[in-house]
Amino acid sequence: MNQHSGCRYQNLTRDYTPADLAAFHGHLGPFIVLGYRIGRYVRKTFCDDPFKMQAVIHCAGTPPESCLVDGVQLGCGCTLGKRNIEIHESSTIRCEFISGGSTMVIIPHPFDLPPQGEGYEAAIEHYAEELFALPDDRLFTSRME
Repeated sequence: MNQHSGCRYQNLTRDYTPADLAAFHGHLGPFIVLGYRIGRYVRKTFCDDPFKMQAVIHCAGTPPESCLVDGVQLGCGCTLGKRNIEIHESSTIRCEFISGGSTMVIIPHPFDLPPQGEGYEAAIEHYAEELFALPDDRLFTSRME
C-alpha cells in the first residue's frame, strides 16, 4: 500500500535547468550537474519512487565531490530529510541505488576541472553547462549488481 495514500503532492517529477540547480546549490558546478544527471537517469531507468529507493554516494566527502549529493537529491528524490541518502567517504566516486533487492551502480567517467586562476569560477560554470548537455553515456556507466 502507498505510504502516502490520498496525497496529491507525492512522487512528482520535474526536469531542472542549470539555473534551477544553481538556485538550489548556490552556484553551478560540475559535480551538482553530474549528480543531477545520475539521479535523473536512475529515476527513469531503475526506480521511479523515491520512497522505495536508497542512495549511497561514495566520494571524498568534501566539496567539490560531495556536491554530487545535492544533484542526486534533485535528480532522484532520495533526500537527507527522508534519510534515504548517505555519503560514504571514499577515494573513488561511485553511486549505489538500492530498491526491491536490486542495486544499480553508477560510476562517473573521470574528468579534469579547469585550471585554477583568473576566471576560474566562470570556467567552472561554463564546464558545468557543457556537462549538462552531454548524453548520459558520456558522463557515466551503469550496471546492475
